[in-house]
Amino acid sequence: MSEQLYPKNPILLIDDEKNILRSYELALQSVGINNILTCNNGIRCREIVKTQDVELIILDMMMPGISGEELLNEFTEKYPEIPVIMVTCVNSLEKAVECIHNGAVEYMVKPVDIHKLLDKIRKYMDIRELKRENEHLRKSLLFGGNQEKSKSFAAIITNNKYMYAIFRYCSAIASSKQPVLISGETGVGKELFAKALHDESNCRGNLVTVNIAGLDDNMISDTLFGHTKGAFTGAVNDRSGVIEKASNGTLFIDEIGDLNMASQIKLLRLLQQREYLQLGSDKVKISSARIILATNKDLHELQRDKKFRKDLYYRIATHHIDIPPLRDRSDDIALLLNSFIATAAKELKKKEPYYPDELLDLLKSYHFPGNIRELEAMVHDAVSSHESKTLSTKIFASHIKRNSKDCGICHGEDGDLETCLANLVVLPTLKEMGISLIGEAMKRADGNQSVAAGILGITPQALSARLKKMKKNSEI
Repeated sequence: MSEQLYPKNPILLIDDEKNILRSYELALQSVGINNILTCNNGIRCREIVKTQDVELIILDMMMPGISGEELLNEFTEKYPEIPVIMVTCVNSLEKAVECIHNGAVEYMVKPVDIHKLLDKIRKYMDIRELKRENEHLRKSLLFGGNQEKSKSFAAIITNNKYMYAIFRYCSAIASSKQPVLISGETGVGKELFAKALHDESNCRGNLVTVNIAGLDDNMISDTLFGHTKGAFTGAVNDRSGVIEKASNGTLFIDEIGDLNMASQIKLLRLLQQREYLQLGSDKVKISSARIILATNKDLHELQRDKKFRKDLYYRIATHHIDIPPLRDRSDDIALLLNSFIATAAKELKKKEPYYPDELLDLLKSYHFPGNIRELEAMVHDAVSSHESKTLSTKIFASHIKRNSKDCGICHGEDGDLETCLANLVVLPTLKEMGISLIGEAMKRADGNQSVAAGILGITPQALSARLKKMKKNSEI
């Protein structure tokens, strides 16, 4: 069965010459567009447009019974959202201007250059699709402020308002065939969002995932496009690539920031033309897969370093989802903690433990460089070793202390304490530094002295004494 590209609505071809209609039809089918209607009668085409949604019209100007110009005026007046490409044997600038003035998006002279025609068809299909997405998004943002989410997002645990705004955006673009870029730090759940987008789109095909980190150009080409028998030593059989396996579905490419320049050019062609070549073959294949890409790298920085093509970036970022780190949605930590404890206890066949309130304060004070994945690993480790009814905070505190040292105290470009101090024009006194550190620790611990003491590396008793002294000095 041939792969079907967008649009869901048919393209209507109107010409009184059947051989020309057939040539248009074959050209469209050659690039995977099979949703086509043909009509060689001007009167009958009115009924077609009236009774069903049409994506785009290719209209001949000279026809018996009713002219293409009359139909153009009628279509643009009644159905202004449908792009109409006028085709004629009349090479007249005056006629071209008149048709464009009357609403045609293009004026092409016969014999038509098929490649140019296909480019224009793709262009106006993309424009229509983006207009529909923008309208859907506008409605979802205006009227979709409620804290509800569809089943597609059930695996993403959150009650954060910003995350719900992302859900609404995902729903608005779910049916789009345009690529989607998902960015975010390691462990924020980029693959979960790719799966949610796929589920929300109701694609007939499968979700196929590939991680390209560490692959060279040949391995990437073979993984994405596949190869034919004899393409290289060891290629004893034909093998399909992940693009073909994702036909009529979704291809999720992770770690796009690691893609080398040679592979970037091939990916750009795939995204622009939906065309690709298997290794060892010169037969062009058409992809019907929707492509989602993800990265934890700054693609703008890679562009500045000439490691990522600007034209590829603009092509993949038609839709962009930026997932916030866990430290920016600390209101979700309690939800995630409860869920991970329940899951770990069930998996380890243990009774679900309780946890002290100070554990939440401790977790909310932490930077979480590994985000949700790191929290999940911490919980699993703690639940696997706990033996009482209440979950101990010691494993969490030990992990946080160890990783805080690894990450550095400052989180700038140069994150070590010595560099931070070197950048200060005037050094604070020891007394001022102590007051500032205690104040920041208490702030991060949400006023919990036990947690703040752990952050500072002192006992709760020592912190209590310092706080009393600070209070006494402020009253003097």
